[in-house]
Amino acid sequence: MVDRLFSDARLAALYDVLCAGRADFAFYLPLVMSSRSVLDVGCGTGALLHLARKTGHTGRLCGLDPAEGMLEQARQRSDIDWVLGDLTSVRWEPEFDLVVMTGHAFQVFIDDKEIYASLAAIRSALTGEGRFVFETRNPLVREWETWTLDNAAEIVDRTGALVLFTRKVDTPVDGNIVSFTSIFSSPAWERPQLSRSTLRFVDLGSLAGFLTSADFHIEAQFGDWDSSRVTEASPEIITIARPGH
Repeated sequence: MVDRLFSDARLAALYDVLCAGRADFAFYLPLVMSSRSVLDVGCGTGALLHLARKTGHTGRLCGLDPAEGMLEQARQRSDIDWVLGDLTSVRWEPEFDLVVMTGHAFQVFIDDKEIYASLAAIRSALTGEGRFVFETRNPLVREWETWTLDNAAEIVDRTGALVLFTRKVDTPVDGNIVSFTSIFSSPAWERPQLSRSTLRFVDLGSLAGFLTSADFHIEAQFGDWDSSRVTEASPEIITIARPGH
């Protein structure tokens, strides 16, 4: 799941093209392969779990996403459990060795109550020695300032049509909450497709507070996919957390 943008089936079909060559998969895949049972929260098109099966994972893989359009793409593989919904819509048992949230999915939790409820659900889904691994964008880098109409990406969809993807941020930005419109346009379409989204940029201190209050302890944090340490200039805050004991 990325920014809840791709619930529409046509836009969902563009997601893997737009995100081709993802650097995060080289980080997440070894974690998935070393875990017997994995829950991918906000799995989107299921690309990570598809790759895990293709690479030889033989245990349980489960993908959860609230967007039917995304799961339509994910269900191309039937040897993985696909669940339509969000963390709080499912009753979880402590059955997963690993829970991951990729694609900055954690940032769609806007208020504190939503964060705590989601962390509680993840905590209940993990085995005692399980790990929760996820990333958020480092708010100090202010990445949203690059989301402008003149900073667009061009991709080619599965029909061969050229699609332009760009974002327009609502200003002024309200603290650590960023709302924006994603715009997809193509000469082959009658009209552009628009999607509204809001993200929360959580700083290191606040993130630590949320995790501690939800009975997690932070095992490690990194600032980029090369496992470098977190600095003020790091683009990511990548966190590995375990349930407290």
